[in-house]
Amino acid sequence: MDECFHENDYHVSRHIYSNRVFDQVHERQAQEIQSLRERLGRACGCTDKWAVQKIKGLLPILDWLPKYPVKQWLPGDVVSGVTTGLVCCLQGVAYALLASVAPVYGLYSAFFPILTYFVLGTSRHISVGPFPVTCLMVGSVVLTLAPDEHFLRPVNITGVNETVAMGLMQVGFLVRYLSDPLVGGFTTAAAFHVFISQIKTIVSVPIHSHNGFFSFAYTLIDVSRNINQTNIADLIAGLLTIFIVMAVKEINTKFQHKIPVPIPIEVIVTVIASAVSHVMDLNSQYGASIVHSLPRGFAPPQIPNIALIGKILGSSFSTAVVGYAVAVSVAKVYAAKHDYTVDGNQELIAFGVSNIFGGCFSSFVASTALSRTAVQESTGGKSQVAGIISALMVMIVILALGPFLQPLQKSVLAGIVIANLKGMFMQISEVPVLWRQNKIDCLIWIATCLASIVLGLDVGLLAGLVFEMGTVVVRTQFPSCATLGNVPNTDIYKNMKDYKNVRCVGFDAVRVFKKRNKALKKIHKLIKKGKLQATENGLVPVASLGVENQAFEKEQVPELDEGASQPDSEVKVQVDWTSELPVSVSVPTVHIHSLVVDFSAVSFLDVVAAKSLKLVVKEFIRIGVSVYIAGCDGKDTVNNLKVPCALSFFDEEVTRDILFLSVHDAILFIQLETSTGNDEDPLAEKVKLTF
Repeated sequence: MDECFHENDYHVSRHIYSNRVFDQVHERQAQEIQSLRERLGRACGCTDKWAVQKIKGLLPILDWLPKYPVKQWLPGDVVSGVTTGLVCCLQGVAYALLASVAPVYGLYSAFFPILTYFVLGTSRHISVGPFPVTCLMVGSVVLTLAPDEHFLRPVNITGVNETVAMGLMQVGFLVRYLSDPLVGGFTTAAAFHVFISQIKTIVSVPIHSHNGFFSFAYTLIDVSRNINQTNIADLIAGLLTIFIVMAVKEINTKFQHKIPVPIPIEVIVTVIASAVSHVMDLNSQYGASIVHSLPRGFAPPQIPNIALIGKILGSSFSTAVVGYAVAVSVAKVYAAKHDYTVDGNQELIAFGVSNIFGGCFSSFVASTALSRTAVQESTGGKSQVAGIISALMVMIVILALGPFLQPLQKSVLAGIVIANLKGMFMQISEVPVLWRQNKIDCLIWIATCLASIVLGLDVGLLAGLVFEMGTVVVRTQFPSCATLGNVPNTDIYKNMKDYKNVRCVGFDAVRVFKKRNKALKKIHKLIKKGKLQATENGLVPVASLGVENQAFEKEQVPELDEGASQPDSEVKVQVDWTSELPVSVSVPTVHIHSLVVDFSAVSFLDVVAAKSLKLVVKEFIRIGVSVYIAGCDGKDTVNNLKVPCALSFFDEEVTRDILFLSVHDAILFIQLETSTGNDEDPLAEKVKLTF
């Protein structure tokens, strides 16, 4: 070993451990196996402290509200709540168009879910309410269940809400499979669908509502056929709204550090547009399409129509998954920014209850809108108090100010929706970066986006999820393997392709075994014919006397269970496989005596993997190569006490002595075994390793 140590070098001296020795020395404890009755008893048994923690976990408001710093946070929450509330009102009315329901239901959806989330939610910054993607998905369900002239019936809306809520409380386990590339591709496709759906409102032409495969194409065809019926007043209002909102938002983005409170441009545009429409009577004079009915007050609560569940269960499930996934993703972003944690399971409960509660009051699906949440956080929002104040602003509009929005042109609302899609469309710019970072993730993004555009959002999400899972399966079935070599005087082992002077196995154990068996059969035939003599020193050729030796012909050739040697009547046939053989059989050279398999990257073994591994180990053992497994510390690998027994991995030939803590332990053990001989246990005296 190199004795010249540098300042950054370190020296380690410890015993060489196999897993068996390590477990004995350090007294490994067997995992406690509890029966179902014991688990239930432990779960049901509670102390006062445990009960308080569970109650606070279920009702987070009991934990954060008593600690609320009024002087520090309340002023910012009030300003943020008022600003966000105004935006909530306008987005609620606008997004109701996406859900194919009357605008008043958008206000309900911007109010009721906030009340329950205030009590149950764990995010301090997200603004709960309508989200354009989920609104569009709900709209497709509404159009499927009812024709356009009947879509204002509240029974359909509450039925959708109840089903979504039921799905939302069941799908937490699926959200982990929605990777960022999949969500990015899906939301970009959803933005495309939202944009197409709002074109008809911008140009204000009569077209049929389409849903399902190639719905965007049918919509564009209908718009092009009726383009000559475009209402100029609606077109101008819609285009001006898009331009003004996007321009002001861009200015706010550039000067956000200089402007203390971003201008709620949607509010200003809406007020001006509503006033202009009222003064000029655009509906009567120019045939502009306006909101018309926005009644004061709340709709009476009613139980959702359970009979609709069977018809909309699939769509509701996918809508629930998308809504929850987006909300939790946004919540975790702001939680990381402001140094607090979000409980994903509690968020599932919070959104589920919020949608059930809102569904009883004619609301549609609530999630969170990225732009609205950004407004709440950027205007000084510190806690859920900002959310409840925004709900109060929505309530004021519902109870008193609603009629003032009745002259508002629908094209203005459509323009607000389109202007807020910029962030989703900008995700396309991430595709080249994603391609350079990870091509598989980029393909997931593209496949999900294209599938969602062509097949529709419901089927497209499922197709994207299947494609993503398919990439996992493919990569699992074709993993990358490497032959590791030791860096001299260290315990470091690297890929032989990346570094010099590293050897590989270079042979197939099964082929070697078959070739050896073939050679042994020919050798035994020569022995029977008297042409070879088996002695203790090996095989000795016998000079031909012209007469065959009949003494050997009556002996039966034994079965070849082991390839290294075969017994004869008096002596064993010892074959030196490294020397030239007396028969014309080409046997591959085996230039190693031991093989170490690094299992540090293996997390589990199933039945098939265990059988295959055991077969490989035995294939090498029968040609005289010892196999050792290193780094198998996974919960469900062969190092686990329960798994090998269940999989029948170990037997008299394959024992637990082949398991080692690390590759270096196994290598040093092999060196010791070679130097001391096979009759001794090199680890009996706890030999130390040094590197």
